[in-house]
Amino acid sequence: MKASYKYPDTIPKAVIPVLGGSLVIFIGVVDYLTGYEIAVSIFYLLPIALVSWLGKRNHAVIISILSASTWLLADLAAGHQYAHPAIPVWNSIIGLGFFLTTAFLLSTIKELLGREQAFARIDFLTGVTNSRAFNEIAKLEIERSVRYGHPFTIAYIDIDNFKRVNDALGHNQGDNLLKTVAKTVKENMRSTDIVARLGGDEFAILLPETNEENAKASIDKLQRHVLDIVAKNNTWPVTFSIGVVTCYKSCNLDELIKEVDDLMYSAKEGGKNRTKFLNSMARHQLTNNESPQWPRHALGDNPALVNLPFFEV
Repeated sequence: MKASYKYPDTIPKAVIPVLGGSLVIFIGVVDYLTGYEIAVSIFYLLPIALVSWLGKRNHAVIISILSASTWLLADLAAGHQYAHPAIPVWNSIIGLGFFLTTAFLLSTIKELLGREQAFARIDFLTGVTNSRAFNEIAKLEIERSVRYGHPFTIAYIDIDNFKRVNDALGHNQGDNLLKTVAKTVKENMRSTDIVARLGGDEFAILLPETNEENAKASIDKLQRHVLDIVAKNNTWPVTFSIGVVTCYKSCNLDELIKEVDDLMYSAKEGGKNRTKFLNSMARHQLTNNESPQWPRHALGDNPALVNLPFFEV
């Protein structure tokens, strides 16, 4: 959504009922000054709608009661005479019922819309972010990376032999495996990292402000954890192939996703249960036929890795 649509949600929740109550008082004064012959009761719906949509439901109930009471007081203060004293009370009760109905309808609609938006961004089976939301967040992270000059990393994870689990043990076991992997990945990453299921047996992780060295430490630790978890369940004969790309400069999301996806499948085709890493600076050097300057932690003591377009562990 655009920022202009998000602005009302930035108003502090404590301010909303105060703003709604002030608006009720203002409408009540206008109601009194215009006299009882001119109906302005419909305008009491404005503060009710405001608080119902942006605030809490109990606050909307209070504003509804305040609106009905103010409407009654303004009507009586303006000199409106009734044939029976119970008539204005009855009118106020009817008005209050209408206001409360409006408040409950609006707050319910807002709640349902919020759930719908959340479900549109969450994978139903595993509860992690889905591919659509992941791409949106990744685009924002690229913009933030360019603005502040901070690196970020994207990792793709593929469950090796997942089809074997589905075929031999059934789809229920396959679903349990996916949920276990998603839960384990999420629990072992930072709260700022974004974990997503891309579909099937593929997951993605976005690590903001993470360079190649830190990404390697995090992904290596994660791989050990998920392997330990599946090892505890002897019925899951799976491992994990992972591709990891770190972006240090401006990166194109489509190219970045293709690179990390290719790395993941290269790891899978190279024997499975391994991780391959690449960074945007090395990619630039390779494109321009320069000798890639790999981080020493990545090369270890093996000089053969120097001429590779990526390194693997």
